[in-house]
Amino acid sequence: LPAGQHLLVDIKDVDSEFLNSEERLASAMIDLTNESKLTLLSYHCHSLVPIGVSCAGVLLESHVAFHTWPLEGVITLDLFTCGGGKLVPLMPLIERLFSVKQTPSEGENEEDIPEPTLLWAHKLRGFREGFAPGYVRTSNPLDEGLGWSVLGRLDFDMKRPLLSTKTAFQHVDIYEVLDPDHRDLESYQMSLSNTDGAYESMHPELFIPNKILFLDGVQQSTLYGDAPYHESIVHPAMFTHENPKRVAIIGGGEGATLREALKHNTVEKAVMIEIDEDVVQLSREYLKEWSDCSNLVGSANDCFEDPRAEVRYEDATQYFISGFPTDEAVNGSDKFDVIVMDSLDPNVKISYAVDLYSNDAYIESLYNGLTESGILVIQLGESNTDDDPADEVGKFENRAIIKEKLKEVGFKSMHIYTEEHCEFQWPWTILVAFKDANTKQNWHRSAAETDLEIRKRLLTTKSGRPALRNYDGATHYNYQLPPKSFEISYCRQEETPDECAMLTTEFVGVVEDDDSSIAYNPVLERRLNHIVKADKLAI
Repeated sequence: LPAGQHLLVDIKDVDSEFLNSEERLASAMIDLTNESKLTLLSYHCHSLVPIGVSCAGVLLESHVAFHTWPLEGVITLDLFTCGGGKLVPLMPLIERLFSVKQTPSEGENEEDIPEPTLLWAHKLRGFREGFAPGYVRTSNPLDEGLGWSVLGRLDFDMKRPLLSTKTAFQHVDIYEVLDPDHRDLESYQMSLSNTDGAYESMHPELFIPNKILFLDGVQQSTLYGDAPYHESIVHPAMFTHENPKRVAIIGGGEGATLREALKHNTVEKAVMIEIDEDVVQLSREYLKEWSDCSNLVGSANDCFEDPRAEVRYEDATQYFISGFPTDEAVNGSDKFDVIVMDSLDPNVKISYAVDLYSNDAYIESLYNGLTESGILVIQLGESNTDDDPADEVGKFENRAIIKEKLKEVGFKSMHIYTEEHCEFQWPWTILVAFKDANTKQNWHRSAAETDLEIRKRLLTTKSGRPALRNYDGATHYNYQLPPKSFEISYCRQEETPDECAMLTTEFVGVVEDDDSSIAYNPVLERRLNHIVKADKLAI
């Protein structure tokens, strides 16, 4: 297979004597190859004039090489292999062998000596698709977002793997990073100090590293984007509903979607259906912030322990299909006021994701599982751009399928909005679908009205700080209309909808004749919003 892995490592603040010693550097290289089970065929280290050392080792698997700058305390290393062994797990070994702390000079205190700092990147090299029979890029976490957004970047001030493991369903990776575009190592270190009057030490929460969760290499959630994402997927629908008592969450293994639902004092039961129990337990250990309800008066320290929470470890499709086969067959008290589908991105090309968004029986069961005034929320992945074709023929095909199926089963109105601060590479798309057209009246509340509902509805906090960090009335006001790019894509359908060429004044009759039949139509939403608000209609 014409492919390999490349590990690049830069280390600074390293002991100068170590960096100028052929013998010690050669020993470190031999230990690296031996302990990593690589086969060293030959090597050579050469002292440079006036100072510094270059070493190269020929491996059965390929090569290892490094160069040192003793006066600057810097070493750069690269390790390339064509074998099947993973290189990222070797980083602790490389750090132990080559991050030799500087020796204090006479009169210098040990605590004043900086710890060596590592910058590193891992890259997949060569070609796999087309050469390895059956190779699918999306099945390799290193070939997904984890590979290019975290492992492949050499400029992070900190990049530390907290977890890399495989559950019965998927591969789980959690990384802690400091991106100098947002936070820097110096400020973080200052925040850990007790320096009197230093802003960083007074507000350490503003300088902590980011945590990123990946499932099968696809980014799911970040510490920095936690509140914008999870608040945006829960609260717009919850506050639109007059009195949400029962909430269902599909997926959401980190616990943050559950956390947001439990902030509502109307909620009597929040049922979370997650197929992978290991993801929940790993999140509770490594991502405690996501399921932290300790600040909510009347809740528990851990959101999963809140008496209103019920966590079910099973396939959500089967839960709904078996529990809600028809709209009449289920006792009304078992139905949900709000269902939040916080599961796989529909644009991910894996069979389970496709089934999740195209299974007729499942889509119908979601409709059946809602009360008559119920609201369904679905995260739909990255936002359209002005250059995208219609969803039906582009990369958002599954998005088009789910919208059509929701209309077929009876949802009267659908709205799309985006949140730009989720820490994904693109603004994130969220869809709300209303079972009854009348429920959508509150969607078009004013910002002041929404803020009033927030004050009345949310649990108080022990700290006295607001329970929400991102969502408020002004934020909801911005969610009320879909972005222009969705209107553009909608009008690029193979058969152009008539309303794409209509004048604004002509829309009024369409709405007044049968407001409930509009379903998904970003053209009408964008063009008629001012009329709708004036007439107390909600589209």
